[in-house]
Amino acid sequence: MSDVIMTKQEIQTLVEQGLETNGCNSQNASAVARTIAAAELDGCAAHGLFRMPGYVASLRSGKVNGNANPTVSRISPGVVRVDGDHGYAPLALEMGRAALIEAASENGIAAMALVNVHHFAALWVEVEPIAEAGLAAMAFTTYKPAVVPAGAKQPLFGTNPMCFGWPRGDQPPLVFDQASAAMARGEVMIAARDGHPVPAGTGVDSDGAPTTDADKIINGGALLPFGGHKGSTIAMMIELLVAGLTGQDFSFEAQKNDNNDGGPPNGGEFMLAIDPNRFGDSENWLQHSESFLQLLGGMEGAHMPGNRRYANRARNSDKGIAVKQSVYENCIELTKATD
Repeated sequence: MSDVIMTKQEIQTLVEQGLETNGCNSQNASAVARTIAAAELDGCAAHGLFRMPGYVASLRSGKVNGNANPTVSRISPGVVRVDGDHGYAPLALEMGRAALIEAASENGIAAMALVNVHHFAALWVEVEPIAEAGLAAMAFTTYKPAVVPAGAKQPLFGTNPMCFGWPRGDQPPLVFDQASAAMARGEVMIAARDGHPVPAGTGVDSDGAPTTDADKIINGGALLPFGGHKGSTIAMMIELLVAGLTGQDFSFEAQKNDNNDGGPPNGGEFMLAIDPNRFGDSENWLQHSESFLQLLGGMEGAHMPGNRRYANRARNSDKGIAVKQSVYENCIELTKATD
């Protein structure tokens, strides 16, 4: 079955139609569509149109407020709080971004707590604009139990992704986005859908035995943390930053409170923004950091985070975005009104 070649705008329009048909207002639908289209443009199918059935299921079940009106408040000089009104995270993030950048520029460092949001997307889409504004940035979020703590047999942590962005002046910022799990759950879901095995060390089956069968990991099994106990402690840290600081659900609480419709649970997100100009090296920090990054980028075989995404972005902008035929057809069906 051949792929469907689409433009970023066509993906944007398709997502908007699907979400608005199922109960989203245009403002929320457009924000989610921008996030999905950005993921597809950068070659990350696991966070693109593949997620549409989950978004729509959570609208149809009434779990998510498709007409959410997020509110932004500055609760201290260096802390911004955004209440997402039980809607999807993208609109809340877009509405809170300017306040976070302003607070970091004034104080040197600032944090943003997003509460009462349903997060179902890649973090780099959220961090990259802050880095483009000249700030270093970090973002963390949780999910439902999907990762087994090192040495345990049952999942407790979410996949708990973390993202870091570093400004590079006139160049695109350096941004990495990675799960605390050995492999992102969305990638394992795609492997299960397509009948492909996953690398050893990715997860366990329902009995806690190691397996490379993606379907057994997703259905009854669990993911493993990357790097054993090191990834496990990072996942623990993210649980505390996201839920412990903000009062939102830990992953195990999100599981208890979720209706398991296939869409994202209610939860939170924690972000940091740092202004390098306010740390005592305002004249030299960029040149100094660039000397390090250029050395890294010039090393044979070294991986420079973000380069693959930027290359995908350039290629897909020119030649179009290849979308799996079955995914496209599913999305078309979601644009049709239900009885």
